[in-house]
Amino acid sequence: MSEYENILYEKQRNGVLITLNRPESLNAISPDLESELHHALDLAESDNDIRAIVLTGAGRAFSAGYDMARPGSPMSKFVWPYGVPENESAAGAIDLWHKNDDAGIQKLLHLWQLGKPVIAAVNGWCMGGGSWYALTSHLTIASERAVFGQPEVRHISNTNFMWTLLAGYKNALRYGLTGDHVDALEAERIGLINEVVSHDLLLDKCFELVERIAKISPETVKTNLFISTQGLEMMGLNKAWILNGKLSALAHSSSREDYRKKMFDDLESGGMRAFLQTRDGPFQPEPFGPRSHRKE
Repeated sequence: MSEYENILYEKQRNGVLITLNRPESLNAISPDLESELHHALDLAESDNDIRAIVLTGAGRAFSAGYDMARPGSPMSKFVWPYGVPENESAAGAIDLWHKNDDAGIQKLLHLWQLGKPVIAAVNGWCMGGGSWYALTSHLTIASERAVFGQPEVRHISNTNFMWTLLAGYKNALRYGLTGDHVDALEAERIGLINEVVSHDLLLDKCFELVERIAKISPETVKTNLFISTQGLEMMGLNKAWILNGKLSALAHSSSREDYRKKMFDDLESGGMRAFLQTRDGPFQPEPFGPRSHRKE
């Protein structure tokens, strides 16, 4: 079995548990973690003993989203007044985002197009790109502690069409235009997820589902999975996602000094905590989740 540094891969109960394993950063998605995750998905796809995949996160988060604080991140240094990365032209910056966002959509499509069901076990914070992986998974079961959101829109970034597909146009805009938090019960109510379960029973509930799936022949499971996933692609999901990537590059490139500069100055001087306070402070209290009440 392959050895990984950023994920855990554990076969069990007719399936495999893949755990995003950077708990010190709330399982923020780095290039290495994402590469290992997709290698593991392919490994599970090729293993006849594995009938379904359970995807979760270590510690108190499923994933906080893409890692903005890592060295070399496209967001690690901006030059103002135009908000382009250091030593980069405006044209080069837009091209960089086109490549980055197109690649991101292709990774989601890779998960979506697998022939084995992926069940996201959302155990806590599930933000930004982490929410995209959780919602792109074919089934999504959440702990009562789960919190979803796309707070990156607050620092000039993009939403994802998967929110629209699952929650509907009105609900998707409600949260995609503000970055506001959605707790597990509200996520279930608007259709983002399948079910909310007790935190302590989350993985057991997911593997009970894996075992039920395993009672059906693998060819039948694959065919019925494709009826839904490829049917949605035939209806236009693939095109919507491709457009998502193109427009995301424009969202990332729409930097304005009055909206973005202080956030990233604070990131450089005070770290991620200072950045998040500047970005999210004006939006608190959140409508749902543990930050729905102001701290004393």
